[in-house]
Amino acid sequence: MWCIKKFIFVWLLCFRSLIMSSDIKSEQTCHLSNTLIEEIDSYAPIVQRIINETIQGSFKGNTWQDLAIFVDKFGPRFTGTQVLEDAIDYVLNKSISFGLENVHGEPVTVPRWVRGSESATLLQPRHKDLALLGLGYSVGTPEEGITANAVVVNSFKELKKRAKEIPGKIVVYNEKFISYGETVEYRSSGATRAAELGAMAVLIRSVTPFSLYTPHTGMMSYGENVTKIPAACITIEDATLLQRMSDRGETIVINLKMQARRYPDTQSRNVIADITGSSIPEKTVVVSGHIDSWDVGQGAMDDGAGSFVSWNALKLLKHLGIRARRTIRMIMWTSEELGIIGANYYIQNHTLENKNLQFVMESDTGTFIPQGLKFSGNKLVECILQRIMLLLAPLGNMKLDSPCDGPDIESWINAGIPGGSLWTRDEKYFYYHHTNADTMLAENPKALDMNTAIFAAVSFVLADISVDLPHNYTSENVFIKSP
Repeated sequence: MWCIKKFIFVWLLCFRSLIMSSDIKSEQTCHLSNTLIEEIDSYAPIVQRIINETIQGSFKGNTWQDLAIFVDKFGPRFTGTQVLEDAIDYVLNKSISFGLENVHGEPVTVPRWVRGSESATLLQPRHKDLALLGLGYSVGTPEEGITANAVVVNSFKELKKRAKEIPGKIVVYNEKFISYGETVEYRSSGATRAAELGAMAVLIRSVTPFSLYTPHTGMMSYGENVTKIPAACITIEDATLLQRMSDRGETIVINLKMQARRYPDTQSRNVIADITGSSIPEKTVVVSGHIDSWDVGQGAMDDGAGSFVSWNALKLLKHLGIRARRTIRMIMWTSEELGIIGANYYIQNHTLENKNLQFVMESDTGTFIPQGLKFSGNKLVECILQRIMLLLAPLGNMKLDSPCDGPDIESWINAGIPGGSLWTRDEKYFYYHHTNADTMLAENPKALDMNTAIFAAVSFVLADISVDLPHNYTSENVFIKSP
């Protein structure tokens, strides 16, 4: 108990110091009223309770333990599978047992794509099995596979330049990783661009800056009026091996077999659980992540951790007996990996509630050690969040960046609803992304505790504060960028 009191005392001293220095730094950029500043600062004791309970109290390690039990029990939770639906039932039943409110699943029609068995074998200039993962929505090969010469290119520009060589070949893309946003175009449309030139199939260097012979899967799409050809990702190691062989002028022959197949659509559910607001329950703060994963690994990082940070934020507030004026809603989205299907369905069917959304949050880029929040919103939203960040001082120097990263909440953000996402030290996120390496070894208990505390504290303050955050921001209203 003495240690806890000492911890709180030291934190209060640090908080006062941060407040004084922040007042000086933000004086020229933020113009919050003294009344609003005092109101935000008054949440310091509650935020401290949240942080203390998560970091060194009874909730310490809870998020990691809950997530480990979940992913060990269910493993990968791919769209269209019974495993995903069983995992959804598990969360719904647990949410009821924890005393959360308005617990239910909302039906969503989702696609069903099955990978089946798959293999790639280098036949010339030597025999070698190539590790691969077929891409979501890819078609399969004939039963005997496709055996063809390979053409290795390192860009779409080179593909176009060598267009006469492509008909009847397997195209191997050995593109360099620049950023996920830029390089993922090879995974998304590489099959279409090669098919337009007559290719039989494509093998794409995995979209990652680092590899320990781990192929990465992901979603792809086919263009209109183009023959659908099989598409898979191979490792960086094998892509560069094939490049060296090609550079030496060696003939490369590959046999590709894929049983991938699309089946009729089926049903899944978004998972909803609330802590109902005490006085204005129709107004809502949302915390969220997606419950589905790819069919490889365990989906611990993408996005079991993000969804469990959101879930445990509510469980923590419920445990502490803290109820805000507005409703805090946890949503675990379904079928994010095959096209953000659950989120888009929910948002389209709840548009009448948009006016009552105070703030929407998502975690889907890893739950590593936090640096703060990424946000989208106008200047008032920025200034309020800056003040809230000061309350999180026990977790370190929490900062703001913009815009927020949230594929599932993007439609809300585009509609002008203010939102945020965890900002973490995610440099290694794409090491594990969509691979068999996405297991509990990618997760750190302390980082999960810290992120849970951030989601719980920020969602509570924004759900309880007297002001409604403004909607309908434009790009000109977003002022902050990280240095």
